[in-house]
Amino acid sequence: MEGAIVRMTTTSEGTPEARPATRRSTGALGRAWLRRAGRSRVHKIGFGLFGVGAAVLLSATPAMAQEITPAEFNGALLTSLWLIVAGCLVFLMQAGFALVEAGLTRAKNIGNIMAKNLADMAIGALAFWAVGFGFAFGTDGGSLIGTDTFFLSGMSESFADGDVLATPSFFFFQVVFAATAVTIASGAMAERTKFSAYLLFSLVMSGFIYPVVVHMFWHGDGILSDLAVGDARFSDFAGSSIVHSAGGWAALMGAVFLGPRLGKYGPDGTPRALPGHNVGYAVVGVFILWFGWFGFNGGSQLALSSTADANAIASAFVNTNISAAGGTVAAYLFTKVFFKKADLTMILNGALAGLVAITAQPVTPPSWLAAIVGFTAGILLVLSIIFLDKLHIDDPVGAISVHGVVGIFGTLVVPISDSGATLLNQLIGASVILAWGFLTSFVLWGLLKFTIGIRVTKEQEYAGLDKVDCGVEAYPEFIRSPEGQ
Repeated sequence: MEGAIVRMTTTSEGTPEARPATRRSTGALGRAWLRRAGRSRVHKIGFGLFGVGAAVLLSATPAMAQEITPAEFNGALLTSLWLIVAGCLVFLMQAGFALVEAGLTRAKNIGNIMAKNLADMAIGALAFWAVGFGFAFGTDGGSLIGTDTFFLSGMSESFADGDVLATPSFFFFQVVFAATAVTIASGAMAERTKFSAYLLFSLVMSGFIYPVVVHMFWHGDGILSDLAVGDARFSDFAGSSIVHSAGGWAALMGAVFLGPRLGKYGPDGTPRALPGHNVGYAVVGVFILWFGWFGFNGGSQLALSSTADANAIASAFVNTNISAAGGTVAAYLFTKVFFKKADLTMILNGALAGLVAITAQPVTPPSWLAAIVGFTAGILLVLSIIFLDKLHIDDPVGAISVHGVVGIFGTLVVPISDSGATLLNQLIGASVILAWGFLTSFVLWGLLKFTIGIRVTKEQEYAGLDKVDCGVEAYPEFIRSPEGQ
């Protein structure tokens, strides 16, 4: 896992220098990252065979293992524990996504929706464990994809050398990110997608499409990890584009291939409301996502070995909360002024928009700027949903707008608070992710459509996907028995 995280780069003379990173590192862990990312490809190739022999000798000779100070050991221990806790918070977000999607869709499809969200974590975890983590963080091959660490082979079970990034703690934190990227697409394709087709999409998204994006940007040797214009470099701290817009663009392509739900648009093209069955579910889901996002952004510091790390995590918590609040208020005011009513579904998505927007850089902005970022994201979210509806792109939960559109916005505003990034850098990086998401999901959805098919029949859609895929309705009390009981 050489150079697994983009933290350091080298000057033309070959000496390491600090750089504005997608995620930060300090203290003992920072020195560990320097050792991992600072070596050149020439060194890796030249000393490859020597390294194999050395690894055997070191593993057989405990006395030769690298020693670290008690302070470094304690820092690594705290970091490992923090990554596990943060990963648990992000894991909980799966329940939030499930409730939001279920609440904003119709009762006849809820069992299917819950099954999809459960499958995202189950299939996503297996695919990322088998190949995705290796593609994302394995030894670089061609600056595009990792070539080892499949099935976690060769992963250390100890952080005794201070290298937490080679331990199961780091894998666990990353696997829940992968599941998040997949789940984003579920809502945009709700109520009309074949379950089997969605499972195959989930497999490929978590095992290949998302990991390649991660390797390009968050791996020290990825082709775009040092994307630079002058001294500035692309920065996406916790993944407004790398995670959220990647999932959003896959969702957009899926929605386009599927087409709108039956009855969504009238004969003259006018959009019709297809109200969700339980907005209470959606509200609870948003609160769970809001809570889990503290782990998403705070955990992306990837270190808790110094007071600087602790301060960065605290800043991430504060700004995450403030931005979500700003997005919520903005969506409320916008819908109240222009629609003459406070649209609860828009307000909920406004909160999520604020969370997505600040994810690209939750540490460096002052809190007042985080509020502005969230407020702007809330307005952009509403406009985007209206625009996509006019294009007859049916997205039942607003996932494309929340994660795709707002994800790019969050990436582009990073230079306001991060002097190490420029608008051009951010635009190039976000465009690459958009192009990769469009291209790969276009190929994937096209293959699925013309092989197994991706959409249920009209009769099945009218009946509801609970009957089609699950065999059991989520609300059996709505169904009368043949005797009328």
